[in-house]
Formats: sequence, C-alpha cells, structure tokens
Amino acid sequence: MRSDQLPATPADPALSVARDGKIKVAMIGLCGCWGCTLSFLDMDERILPLLTKVTIHRSSLTDIKRITERCAIGFVEGGVANEENIETLRHFRDNCDVLISVGACAIWGGVPAMRNVFELKDCLAEAYLDSPTAVPGAEPVIPSHPDIPLITTKVYPCHEVVKMDYFIPGCPPDADAIVAVLDDLIHGRPVTLPRSLNHYD
Repeated sequence: MRSDQLPATPADPALSVARDGKIKVAMIGLCGCWGCTLSFLDMDERILPLLTKVTIHRSSLTDIKRITERCAIGFVEGGVANEENIETLRHFRDNCDVLISVGACAIWGGVPAMRNVFELKDCLAEAYLDSPTAVPGAEPVIPSHPDIPLITTKVYPCHEVVKMDYFIPGCPPDADAIVAVLDDLIHGRPVTLPRSLNHYD
C-alpha cells in the first residue's frame, strides 16, 4: 500500500482525550515470523520518550495473554491462518480504539498465504503424510486434538476478518515507520507515513 493510500484522517477522538496522559497499547503476532515485533525492538533508545506517553499492555514483551483493559492502539502482525487467530483478532478489534496491520503478512497474507494456491488437504499431506522427515515404519498421522486450533482453508489478511484502521507495509517494516505512525497517533495528529519509509521487501 502506497503512503498516499494510508488513511490520513484525524486520530480517533478517544486518543485526543488520552494524549495528555499515558495511553495503553496492545500488540499481537498471528501467523507470521515475529519479524515485525523485532522492528518494534529496533526502535532502540527512541522508545524511551514514547514510554512517557504509552503503556504497553498485552504484548509478547509483557506476556499478558488477553487484553484486560481498553486500549487506545492495537498493533497486529501476521495473517489469519486458524480459528484461534480469528478469535484473537476479533478480541483486539473489540478492545482497541485504533487497530493497525503491521507488515506484509497482516496486510495481504505474506509468505504463509503461498499455501492459498493449494488445497488444504494437499498441504497437510505434504507436511505430515508424505514428508521426507516421516519416521520410517511408523504410520504417518495428521495431528488432530481439541487443543490444536483448526486451520482455515486459506490464509487471510486481517482486514478481511475485521476492520483495520491503518496499514504499515514492509517485511518487516522499518522501525522508523512504526515510530512515525505511533508518534502521530499518541499526539493526536493525522497519520502521515512518509513515502520514504514505505517498502515492500
């Protein structure tokens, strides 16, 4: 998505109210490689002044499993590949004022969506029944258990499941792009992601 396609509307009114104090931010990784989470860490020392405005609530950094308080901003990386992803994404939409797709997988499905050109049964057979790593002499089995989330027939981008408010492209996005979007939102400014910070590799 080009920078001129990124919604450049005023920040959500809830953010305008909260910007004089600290606002809560949530993060989640769905079906992806967690490279976008590393981009958050790549903010390095630039994250320190942001922490005077932001409290990181649910994230892989805090190990909080569910959002327990209303959050102003939710960052989502990874596409939707199973029923648990769907439930988690809907939970974020219900509990975040602004929801942002971060990275190629969240925006269009990314590398995991390469399986969309095949039938799911063929993917499972390749992974479990016909795998070169199958144990010789053992009967190959496709795992099935109530604790294992059911895989969706396709990998979906987040906006095909819930409404997403902003998109930060890249695989992964540059830390500068995340800083720019977050800084605009926490200060109540329209999001204006510079074209120079957009890339698709």
